[in-house]
Amino acid sequence: MNLAVIGLGNVLLGDDGFGPFVVELLRTRYVFPPEVELLDLGTPGLGLITYLHGHDAVVIVDAVTGAGNPGDVRVYEGAELERLPIAPRVSPHDPAVSEALGVARLAGTGPIDVCLVGAVPGSRELGAGLSPRARAAADAAAEIVRRRVEERGFAIRSRDADPLEQNWWVRSCS
Repeated sequence: MNLAVIGLGNVLLGDDGFGPFVVELLRTRYVFPPEVELLDLGTPGLGLITYLHGHDAVVIVDAVTGAGNPGDVRVYEGAELERLPIAPRVSPHDPAVSEALGVARLAGTGPIDVCLVGAVPGSRELGAGLSPRARAAADAAAEIVRRRVEERGFAIRSRDADPLEQNWWVRSCS
């Protein structure tokens, strides 16, 4: 079995950078086995399909539009994920998660086990850095992803040091 943790979002649009930030938290806090890929894909649009092929399981991390307060963490999986409304795509960089999952499923090479972990964004204003609520949600989301990966049988070890501050856009989120 192999698994991909995929962070989606634009780190230059405030809380939209939630997915890449969570992936970076995971990368700096833990050592994952080679069968687990941590991918910061930015805003791939339908290019996401390429990264779904060949994985048995995928955890997608992104800012999610929905009811609730900024920073509220949401987890969608299975049929619940498929029922999420497809939002109009206004640019080729829009997430296209539902569409990409559908195409991968039709091709027969998409993941069987899919989960979306997200947080309701507070701000998507131009500028690097997460709002305080999204930053707090990132820690919670990273823990959810870590547990989910371990529940699938992968051994994860903690790193001795957290070199998170070495990343320029991450520094602006802390």
